[in-house]
Amino acid sequence: MSEVRIAAEPRTEFGKGASRRARRAGKVPAVLYGHGTEPRHLNLPGHDLMLALKTPNVLLRLEGLDKDNLALPKSVQRDAIKGFLEHVDLLVVSKGEKVEVELQVNLVGEIKGAGVLTQELVTVTIEAEATHIPEGVEFNIDGLEIGTTVTAADLKLPAGATLVTDPESIVLNVSAPRVEEAAEGEAAEAAEAAAE
Repeated sequence: MSEVRIAAEPRTEFGKGASRRARRAGKVPAVLYGHGTEPRHLNLPGHDLMLALKTPNVLLRLEGLDKDNLALPKSVQRDAIKGFLEHVDLLVVSKGEKVEVELQVNLVGEIKGAGVLTQELVTVTIEAEATHIPEGVEFNIDGLEIGTTVTAADLKLPAGATLVTDPESIVLNVSAPRVEEAAEGEAAEAAEAAAE
């Protein structure tokens, strides 16, 4: 779990105009909430925040406030066309606290034969200690055969993580190729053999 220190400054102006001015100055408006406290409005440095958010479930240590706060990004709004950050909602967390986060399911390896792999879930929700959130879940598909179905319960979660997603949810399955796909593949192989 990576922790990134980031400078935060309290935001005193509100509304669209203030948000636009902040963005022009290279800052991203943000709201910090949680632990039964009043929401706090902040400005964060845009470039530093963009780099930090490249890490899934990054833990941010907000500096420059009355006290350092640990926070997890809960909602990130980006410009639909240009992709720059428009607004971020942050959740205050503390050491030892359990939080729910989504983890990427990363597949490694190769399935057996000519099966077709369909990944139904690309993320699963887990509960983990706020300062020890894993970056993802790896699942080895080496040798999986046609007819195999893998559910969320089959995933080996990192130590300290508990599955929140329904254990019966299908993560992936391996099916036989459709007849026309198989025929096209055989025709292409025959054409290649004839060309040689």
